Amino acid sequence: MTAEGPAEGSGARFRVILVEDDPDTRHYLAEAIRGQVALDLMAACPDLQSGRVALAAGPPDVLLTDLALPDGDGVDLIREYKQASPHCECMVISVFGSEARVVAAIEAGATGYLLKDEPVERVGEAILSLVQGGSPMSPGIARHILNRLNPAAPSGHQPVNLTERELAVLSALARGFTYSEISAQFGLSTHTVATHIKNIYRKLEVSSRAEAVFEACQMGIIRL
Repeated sequence: MTAEGPAEGSGARFRVILVEDDPDTRHYLAEAIRGQVALDLMAACPDLQSGRVALAAGPPDVLLTDLALPDGDGVDLIREYKQASPHCECMVISVFGSEARVVAAIEAGATGYLLKDEPVERVGEAILSLVQGGSPMSPGIARHILNRLNPAAPSGHQPVNLTERELAVLSALARGFTYSEISAQFGLSTHTVATHIKNIYRKLEVSSRAEAVFEACQMGIIRL
């Protein structure tokens, strides 16, 4: 666990604890937090236990956590933070979320839910929005929640006609392969792969890999 206190004269107003097991993602998110002068990164934790240790050292203003942690469930951590400090704002950062996972996180006390493909500036801005009373959510998550709250409303999921190649590329995206790896796997140029992905995004009405995977899973197009 890496912990940092507010620097003298830094002007930081909101203390943030980050819990994310993937080192690269944790670094990326930590930089997003440090990029906002109004935010102070108290700790960047790799697992549930270190997140609990950070909480014991002093409750933050914001918890930003993944759900699938190597030693437990981020939903439990959200619940513990809210119980220890009811004023702490909790936000999930995840690759995608099933209906059960999204609802469980919100019921535990999460008031924000972002997918991991969000740009760096969006993550920092979302945390600021959270502490200012907002509930930032990626578009796919927001629509999912609205459908959950109003099951009589149209789901918004229109039939999606992906080609066989597009389905294969989408499945490779869901497994985390890069454009160049997909290109080598299917014997395609990176330009052709990019075109397939652009068509997938257009048909699913999304703008990122995480949203594409999330929507495809919700529609039953792919399974992880």
